[in-house]
Amino acid sequence: MSEAAHVSVLRDEVVEALAPKAGETHVDGTFGAGGYTRAILATGASVVAFDRDPSARRFAGDLPADRFRLVEARFSEMDEVLGEASVDGVALDLGVSSMQLDEAERGFSFMRDGPLDMRMGDTGQTAADLVNTAEPVELARILYVYGEERQSRRVAAAIARRRAEQPFTRTLELADFIERALGGRRGAKTHPATRSFQAIRIAVNEELSELEAGLVAAEKTLKAGGRLCVVTFHSLEDRIVKSFLSVRAGRTPAGSRHAPPVEAGAAPSFQLLFNGAKAPGDAELAANPRARSAKLRAAVRTDAPVWRDAA
Repeated sequence: MSEAAHVSVLRDEVVEALAPKAGETHVDGTFGAGGYTRAILATGASVVAFDRDPSARRFAGDLPADRFRLVEARFSEMDEVLGEASVDGVALDLGVSSMQLDEAERGFSFMRDGPLDMRMGDTGQTAADLVNTAEPVELARILYVYGEERQSRRVAAAIARRRAEQPFTRTLELADFIERALGGRRGAKTHPATRSFQAIRIAVNEELSELEAGLVAAEKTLKAGGRLCVVTFHSLEDRIVKSFLSVRAGRTPAGSRHAPPVEAGAAPSFQLLFNGAKAPGDAELAANPRARSAKLRAAVRTDAPVWRDAA
């Protein structure tokens, strides 16, 4: 697949923040179709890419074998694969990839009919497993916490009643059912199933716990002076990244909901590259509406030890 066929969100901003150079090694923790990888390789740097999706390998065939390696694993395992203080940069582009959304058979999209799967890899429970077996209370919690669906109990109860008679197996089947359970669109700008599908996908893939573990793994894997860039697509992800980097940079008290307690007085392991988050420009938003919720946060690894809670 050519670079022109898929341009990663905030690609130029990520490469600018990473500042890769020839002779350096960078991690693309979410390879996808290789948008970030290709841009990093173009600078002369080497890339070790991670992706838990076996189908991602089809996008790597034309990449230089002497400067590129694709590891079929979660990005939270990068420190185990590469060792501590071994790389010059880490880029993470979170959430579901455009290719996964566009392939109906993956079951991510409520706009295309396909099996109710939603797995980023090829192991573990599917979305159908979750929807058809989770206790209503647990399903409501998932919809509320991961999808911020205010009517989570209503949706979960309706799903439980329907699945007792006929289990859910298809994406459009579930999307249409949720739409009816919520009383239709009534002029809504987004599909009524949007929040529920996000929540189910996050739960199936353990995305938030994977992100938390991945940030710690990046802290271990980066050399002093190495850079971490993370692109998020919804508030739950961004909250975790913002909290992690703020705490590790010594800007907020430790012990937030998304950052475990740490030893008092630990030296900052990161320095923020810029305050706040960067968003896509007008040109990118016009070319790719999916980028509208994207945010980039970035930081530089200091020479301080890895924080003790990361051990």
